[in-house]
This record gives sequence, structure tokens and C-alpha cells, in this order.
Amino acid sequence: MNIYPHKQLQLFGFNDNFREFVSLFKENNLPNKILLSGPNGIGKSTFAYHLINYVFSLNEDNKYNLDKNTISENNKSFKLIQNNVHPNFFLIDIFEEKKNIEINQIRTMIEFNNKSSFNNKPRFILIDNVDCLNINSSNALLKILEEPNENIIFLLIYNNAKKIKETIKSRCINFKLNLKNSDINLVVKKLLGNSIEEVFNKDLINFYNSPGFYINLLNFAENNNIDIKENNLHHLLSLIIEKNLYKKSAYLKNTMPLFIELYFLNLITNSENKKLILQLFSIFTTKMNNLQKFNLDYESFFLEFKSKVLNG
Repeated sequence: MNIYPHKQLQLFGFNDNFREFVSLFKENNLPNKILLSGPNGIGKSTFAYHLINYVFSLNEDNKYNLDKNTISENNKSFKLIQNNVHPNFFLIDIFEEKKNIEINQIRTMIEFNNKSSFNNKPRFILIDNVDCLNINSSNALLKILEEPNENIIFLLIYNNAKKIKETIKSRCINFKLNLKNSDINLVVKKLLGNSIEEVFNKDLINFYNSPGFYINLLNFAENNNIDIKENNLHHLLSLIIEKNLYKKSAYLKNTMPLFIELYFLNLITNSENKKLILQLFSIFTTKMNNLQKFNLDYESFFLEFKSKVLNG
């Protein structure tokens, strides 16, 4: 089951937040540089696409339904954005085969920024995964954020578990999005048709407060014929390492540190030798951070984790 933010016709949760943005727009007070921050997979991008459709569809047929927070699939602007051909919309995101948003993407965006608005309507520049900017692209973005052209609204999507330049943060109005556990359960149930408890092993519930996490995990399990209900975290980690599944999935490679952190937390809770577990936790946390920071050998790390922790 693939959940793509730009295709989501329904916005779940965030009712009060969305009404706040609509009010700001109606009052002509919507900031032109917005940072939507929160946990990965919480629904920040979906929120942004709904706000954009609300604005674009105001004077179109099949406009945004504000009572139900839904986009009409027959709306003209929705269809144009699906095909990435809307004249007043520009998207920047990290390419699947790349590690960072590159400076050439920012340069192309600057060309869009310098063009005239179609029909004098607001233009949106959506930068998803802004935490994936490299140094050069960050610096280039800073320059355009200092003095954006008239009628341009920047929407930056930020995973607050990562870091971005403080100078980028300081140039934007930061809106923090989050969901309560009850809301997360409700969103997942609406998307999957079943409650979290019915789909996932109890080891995997509530360790990461994001509907996107559960959807991505389910997709991974289905693609690899893994019973995500019956396999606890120990079995899941062992299977992933034994079959080198992290090499085949960028999502899984990025999620493994979260799995490992949860595994240690469970060990600390249930172990009599908490001091030893805490020492191992500290050692492997440092190694995990170095893996990501210096792009080191993941295979050696996971094999060591399996040998010393899973089988220890």
C-alpha cells in the first residue's frame, strides 16, 4: 500500500492547524516563508498539498471542501500538480538515487522564482525533505529566502529529528505539526482499514509516532513476504540483517537506527543487568551516528550488532 502525499485526497487530523492557515490566507497574513516541522511521516507534506489546493482551487470548479478537508480528484489544479505541470507550483525533493538535494535543483527553482505569476495568483515553492539540502544547495536557498519575489510562498517540509541550518530556520515562520497517539491510531485505521494492534506486532507499536512509519513498514513487510504481526522486533532485526534487506531499501536503511534504539530500550526495561545494556547502547549509538555522519560500512556494523546484542 503506497501513500503518496500529493495523491492524498483526504487530510486526516490537523483540523485546527489547517483552519489557522486558511484564516491567515483569508486575512492576507499567510507568511511567505513557512517551515512545516515535525516527526517524519506525520503528514506534513500532505498538509502542504492540501493548503496549496485550497488556495489554487478557490475560483475553480470542484474546489477544496473545507468542511471535510478533502481535495476533489476532478479539480483542475489537482490534476496539474499530479503531472507536475502547474504554472504556479514548483516542487523540490530528493531524487530516489541521490543522498541530497543538489544545487542544480535550487538553481532551477530560482529561474521559476524569477518568472511572472500566471494570472497574478499566488505561487508556491514546495521543498520537501529540506533537511536533505547539502552545503551548496543550503547556501543557494538562503539567498533566495532573504528576498523572495512578490506573490511567492515557500513551504519547507522539515523532519525535526534531523538538522538544518539555523539561518534557514530563522528566515521562516516555524509551524510545528504533531499528532496525539489517539489521532495516529485513527489515521492509520482510516488508511489501512484496521487498527494498529490488528496489523502490527506489539513490539512495533507506539515506538515512533507517525502514521507514515506504519505505512512504510507495512509496505516493506508485504514486499518481502514478512508477517509483521507475528514477527517481534528481535526476529525482524535478525531477518533484516541475515538477508541484507537494508541494502535493498533506502527506507529500511534509514529506519534501522530507530529499530535498534527501540530494541535497546526494551532490553533496558526487561534486563537485570541494566548497566551492561546501557554501556552497549552508548557504544552502538555512537557507532550509528558515525555511520550516518561519515557514510561508513553498514554491513560490519549490523553484523557486530547481531553478534554482540541479538545473539549475545
